[in-house]
Amino acid sequence: MKRVDPFLLMILATVGVAALLPASGSVATGFSYATSVAIALLFFLYGARLSTREAIEGLKHWRLHGTVVAATFVLFPLLGLLIQLIPAAILPTELKLGMLFLCCLPSTVQSSIAFTSVARGNVPAAICAASLSNLLGIVLTPLLTGLLLSAQGGFSARALLDVALQLLAPFVLGQLLRRWIGDWVARNKNWLKIVDRGSILLVVYVAFSEGMTQGIWGRLSLGALAALVGTCVVLLAVVLAITWFVPRRFARADRITILFCGSKKSLASGLPMAGVLFSAGQVGLLVLPLMLFHQIQLMACAVIAGRLARQAEEPVAVPA
Repeated sequence: MKRVDPFLLMILATVGVAALLPASGSVATGFSYATSVAIALLFFLYGARLSTREAIEGLKHWRLHGTVVAATFVLFPLLGLLIQLIPAAILPTELKLGMLFLCCLPSTVQSSIAFTSVARGNVPAAICAASLSNLLGIVLTPLLTGLLLSAQGGFSARALLDVALQLLAPFVLGQLLRRWIGDWVARNKNWLKIVDRGSILLVVYVAFSEGMTQGIWGRLSLGALAALVGTCVVLLAVVLAITWFVPRRFARADRITILFCGSKKSLASGLPMAGVLFSAGQVGLLVLPLMLFHQIQLMACAVIAGRLARQAEEPVAVPA
């Protein structure tokens, strides 16, 4: 069993600080501006780090990548719409919208590749599939969110302009400047991780501070939280089953890649995107499903990756 993600503990600690010392007034405004700058810088660095040429070259394995993209941006959103049928008395509307937002997000990068490697999957294909998912997510996630959540009353189409200015424009600028700064960015991965995680923690602090000042957490019951956890578990189980059993015609290594790249959702991309797409008062409850799903997927995939690795090491019986 995989231990609790240390970064998730940092997020939970930030939630605790926001509960005890929520930002309000001019302080909250200052944190909001700092968050906007940090998110723009984060996506600028994403653009500078991602090799477009490598992603395009990897598209030669188009059936595998098409399957991962379909799982991430078609299967998940369809399941997210089914979740909206759960009665509000069981799962509150804000949490159902949070599940729908979760289903619109791209796949993870680091954990998808890591679990694929542990399970003896196609690692080069996983690198390409995860990178392509995040590249497409910058455009598809806001579009899907606008299309699906606006119909549910949880999204304003005006947020798409904010996405273009705060996410897409910095990303494109990073891609344009990659020729000159790409090597420097690659050499300073550890230092740049501070920007990644710092921007996410800022989003969490601002969102949960707003929730505290508006008293939205008083609307959540233990029953609603239990229903949310159960919904996350069922969603992950369904996607894991589909991404493993449906692509039976693929080689085993490719099926492993599809399993891990097509079944996960990115906390690192999701929290900053939520900070841009939604008002601070909405973000707190909307990202709660993502935070829970993130940890559940890590623990489940760690167990599955270990089992697949042991199966790969088992000797094959030779017929007499």
